[in-house]
Amino acid sequence: MQRLRRTRVARRYPARRCPECGGSGQIRFQQGFFSIAKTCGACSGQGTIIDKPCPTCAGSGAERKVQALNVKVPAGVDTGSRLKLRGEGEAGAGGGPAGDLYVLIEVREHALFAREGSDIICEVPVSFTQVALGAEIDVPTLGGTTRVKIPAGTQSGQVFRLKGHGVPELGGYGRGDEIVRVMVETPRKLTARQKEMLQSFARESGEEVHPLSKSFFEKVKAMLG
Repeated sequence: MQRLRRTRVARRYPARRCPECGGSGQIRFQQGFFSIAKTCGACSGQGTIIDKPCPTCAGSGAERKVQALNVKVPAGVDTGSRLKLRGEGEAGAGGGPAGDLYVLIEVREHALFAREGSDIICEVPVSFTQVALGAEIDVPTLGGTTRVKIPAGTQSGQVFRLKGHGVPELGGYGRGDEIVRVMVETPRKLTARQKEMLQSFARESGEEVHPLSKSFFEKVKAMLG
């Protein structure tokens, strides 16, 4: 990771006491019964003035540099997580200690997995034959592939849970799960023979083997009277 930071300049340039505030950094004046103090405009409250400021830092005592940092990202972080790096912030004023640097995490989208907390979701395409007859398929996980048994009669969109195959819990123990959602692919191009076989299957099966569609149309019929 590269970032821009202000670092202290080691070399010093001679400074003299501000003639306006006498080195106090404040200008006091009387207004009625009240004595009011404000920041000296000549020295910006520093109490000193540099007649010949450094050409690099313009007398501020700090310059900006690009610095590469190695940041250890703990397992389980998510978008919006914040890492604190002590002493890696802006240089302190007047030679004081540097502040801290906060790194905001943004997790990029994955080509195969979607994330919900510590769980991950993977949509796996399967064929009509596989869900109708049952099959075993290779499913990608964060640690490789694993075999998942698809029972006969599985419906499109049905999910299977792989315990402990998700993202590690941040700052805790254990892992989430992987949720495998099977999506049945409908063939786009059929040969004449394939069409004939599907038509024969439709004639032989009838509506009784389609309980979901039958139930749906029965509800539509009842609603419309």
